[in-house]
Amino acid sequence: MDRDELLLEEYKLYAKQKDNFIDRNFCTNRFYMILFIAIILAMIFTGGVVFMEKFSAALVFSVIGMAVCALWWMNVDSYNTLVKVKFANVIEPLEEKLPFKPYTEERKGIEEFRSKRIFMFSDIQKLVSVLGALFFFAIFISEMTPFVTMAFGKMLSWFGSFRGGL
Repeated sequence: MDRDELLLEEYKLYAKQKDNFIDRNFCTNRFYMILFIAIILAMIFTGGVVFMEKFSAALVFSVIGMAVCALWWMNVDSYNTLVKVKFANVIEPLEEKLPFKPYTEERKGIEEFRSKRIFMFSDIQKLVSVLGALFFFAIFISEMTPFVTMAFGKMLSWFGSFRGGL
């Protein structure tokens, strides 16, 4: 095998690995979406359950949901970064030695597309994770309100007894 054939084989192998990497990204996002829906369903079906006589299932699942949404955001961001690195640091330098540069041209097209401020699929995934986190945060706040109110009432009564004792 001569040098050009070897270069072409390396290029094909790496391009295939990059495509497999993107497929894994879609599988990972499917996992987060299923987990997100499962947490919401768990909240619905365990509406009246209370743990340790204080914490509702909704409170526990809202914390878990916020954590899952944060992980989802970080995962989407990590995959995007890794794909960009694979293009810029590996595929494009390999393409410099080839007569045609399909991935370089593809990346230029994507950058032109993104410059028009159009949402890409990863942007939608991030938006869903943010909206999910806000949803779970709202539930967390609504579930924490009685604890905060009770603590504030105790604090006021403590200050009232302290003030009355002076």
